Amino acid sequence: MSEVANDDPETETESCAEEDVEPKLKYVRMSNDLQNILNKDTISCIAVHPKFLCVGTHWGEVHLLDHQGNTVSQRVNVPHHMVAVNQISVDGKGEHIGTCSDDGMVIISGLCTDENNQKLNIGRAVRSLCLDPLYYKSGSGRKFIVGDNKLSLYEKTFLKSLKSTVLSESEGNVSSMAWNNQFVAWASALGVRVYDLSERWSLGLIRWEQPKSLALSDFRCNLRWSNSTTLLIGWVDTIRICVIRKRNSVEVSTRDLPGFIVDPVSTFQTDFFVCGLAPLEANQLVVLGVPKERDLENSKSLRPILTVLLYKSCDYVEICTDSLSLRGYQEFHCNDYSLDCLIEENQYFIVSPKDIVVASPYEHDDRIQWLIEHGRFEQAMEVISVHGGRYSLVSVARLYLDHLLTHGLYEDAAKLCLRAFGNDKLLWEEEVYKFVKVQQLRAVSMYLPRSMDCKLNPHVYEMVLYEYLKLEPPGFLALIKEWHPTLYNTSAVINAVQDHYNEKDKAILLESLAILYSHEKKYEKALAMYLKLQHKDVFALIKKHDLYAVIHRMIVPLMQLDTEKAIAMLLEKNKIASDVVVAQLEAREDYLYVYLDALDRVDPSGRFHWKMVGLYAKYAREKLLPFLKRSNKYPIQEAYDICKERLYYPEMVYLLGRMGNTREALSILLHKLENVQLGIEFCKDNDDMDLWHDLINESLDKPHVMTKLLDGIAGYINPDLLVSKIKLGQKIPGLKKSLIKTLTDYSLQVTIQDGCNQILVTDYFNLHEKLYKTQQKAIHISNDFQCGLCRRSVLTKESTLYGNTQSNGKHDILAFNCRHVFHENCLPDKSVDFCTICKSKK
Repeated sequence: MSEVANDDPETETESCAEEDVEPKLKYVRMSNDLQNILNKDTISCIAVHPKFLCVGTHWGEVHLLDHQGNTVSQRVNVPHHMVAVNQISVDGKGEHIGTCSDDGMVIISGLCTDENNQKLNIGRAVRSLCLDPLYYKSGSGRKFIVGDNKLSLYEKTFLKSLKSTVLSESEGNVSSMAWNNQFVAWASALGVRVYDLSERWSLGLIRWEQPKSLALSDFRCNLRWSNSTTLLIGWVDTIRICVIRKRNSVEVSTRDLPGFIVDPVSTFQTDFFVCGLAPLEANQLVVLGVPKERDLENSKSLRPILTVLLYKSCDYVEICTDSLSLRGYQEFHCNDYSLDCLIEENQYFIVSPKDIVVASPYEHDDRIQWLIEHGRFEQAMEVISVHGGRYSLVSVARLYLDHLLTHGLYEDAAKLCLRAFGNDKLLWEEEVYKFVKVQQLRAVSMYLPRSMDCKLNPHVYEMVLYEYLKLEPPGFLALIKEWHPTLYNTSAVINAVQDHYNEKDKAILLESLAILYSHEKKYEKALAMYLKLQHKDVFALIKKHDLYAVIHRMIVPLMQLDTEKAIAMLLEKNKIASDVVVAQLEAREDYLYVYLDALDRVDPSGRFHWKMVGLYAKYAREKLLPFLKRSNKYPIQEAYDICKERLYYPEMVYLLGRMGNTREALSILLHKLENVQLGIEFCKDNDDMDLWHDLINESLDKPHVMTKLLDGIAGYINPDLLVSKIKLGQKIPGLKKSLIKTLTDYSLQVTIQDGCNQILVTDYFNLHEKLYKTQQKAIHISNDFQCGLCRRSVLTKESTLYGNTQSNGKHDILAFNCRHVFHENCLPDKSVDFCTICKSKK
């Protein structure tokens, strides 16, 4: 709810209890010449026309004004009465004005001509008057209706005399009238009646209830045609909307009824007394009213109100209500106010004895201004987006931004910038400084434009980073990772980080410096930061920028950071020479072992096998023996010394075996390892009778070892060699079983050998026979054959072929089984029996 101030001629609203309700209407107090008139007189009635405004006063004066309150000059005098003017009526074109008064006079004056002027003395008080809307039109009859204690229609005859017809009487004084085309509505003591002037027939009486403890005659009936068929009635505290509709043609012809009927479509009661009403939009009314209550302090009247309501069939919804501070409102009553309107122009004239205020619906610009003034910037921006107007979206967005920042809504302010400024670089650079003042650049950081076509001044991004650096270091690091380095000056940011370095945020700042140094291509410094930080992103940095050449002195720290990743990096082909890595890892044998072990799996050259023996011996004993067996690129004696120093007997046995010192190896197996089975296997591998003798001699006094020997020597040595050395009476567990197994295995071995020999002999003779037959076959010689010495074709017309036999012909070609062919004359020794090339026979 708002108030119209009584001391300012322009529209002014003041906060009231319901200030947040968006108003539908704006107000302008009419001033200029009207104020001079009201200083001397008071308003009794008005009539509004699109061309002008007629004001009637309590002193009987009629003033013609424009809509701003200025007097309109004219060549004819306007009507003048002795007492207060009760009603003013204007024809449709605004060419004639009719007035009536309690002095009994009805005066019709032409503004353009005096030809149709009328001045009637009714002889009694005339409360209402209506000119025919077509009064200006020649041939219309120049009709007008006068309401006193009856309703009379006046019209000109063809002799230009006035003819009077009583339309209604015996219903009391006619207090108000409204004329629309063929229909006239008027109010009497009984209610409201609508009359059809075409059919000269009343369409019925709408009776009005008498108000409680009040008289109906104490209130003016307010009539208004909103269109050609809709009548608005406001009387006391009741509003009724009636529609004129045609009757059914059958009903009209059979029951002798008028062709139209008045149909009330909505009736409802208000909380105030109705002083006037007019249409606004579909099912909406503008209603002027006076509160029923009075001021509790002085019992005077309260301010009048103007309400916009949405009516239903039996009720209404209040859209907005404005309390009006009209001049002298404390002394006025319901009938002192009136409401007129220009429906086409949506203007509403609120009239009191000392004031005229013009109300009109809020236009889009007015609405936007109100929304801005009441902090509803979102709605204002929506209205601008749909309807446009004198306000730009950016101008409102700037005001909205100030509002959000003032109220601490920084995140909303940042989102607004993105929505309103888009990719407008200048707008961003102008408005972002507002966030600087409140130290909330962090809120807008994620919304700043960062594309190449809308890149802001680097100083803007640097300010954001600087604020994060001071107030929120983790956010600083996140932006360093996210933003492209071309957005800001990396050197300036590095200096800022160094200036604000502290132990508390050491990890964050070091990582930030590493990234910034990478942006500046100072990779060694970046690597140093990562290593100092022990951050594993160092490997990604090395790979991304191919920094293998600068990490030679950083290999140990890299291994300390992540051995697995470091090894994988060091093993990349053609990246870092293994000699360099080995040299760097000499001081850390544990890392050297891991590297060489991994290198050995991908590099078969065995360049560093000489180092690996000691490393395996120290860090991976289980890998040592397999390594010794698969490699031959290490110094055996050094390897043996290492194993001997550490008493690695299995490895010593293997190395002694390679060195040829099999007897010492066997001795270790038997005496150090005390593993006869390994001794037996060792003897089998070396197949040395001296070893077998040593093994047997070592086992003679060990009955349990003798048993294992008997079980394991079959196929390698003659069992008799062992059995003959068993002493008589010596107790050997399982001797019988072992002897039986040994003899059986030996017998089986002999049988197998005999079978193999028979097969070999048979195969030998078969193959010999096959070879003989093959060599006895003729050898086919063609023109493709060349002499093995002169390299010419061996066949001529006189040539004959000889193999291993002679013929009666000429001996000029020699062919061998190897398929080499010679001219006999080419051979130095013609009786040669072997090929000079491969030495095979003829």
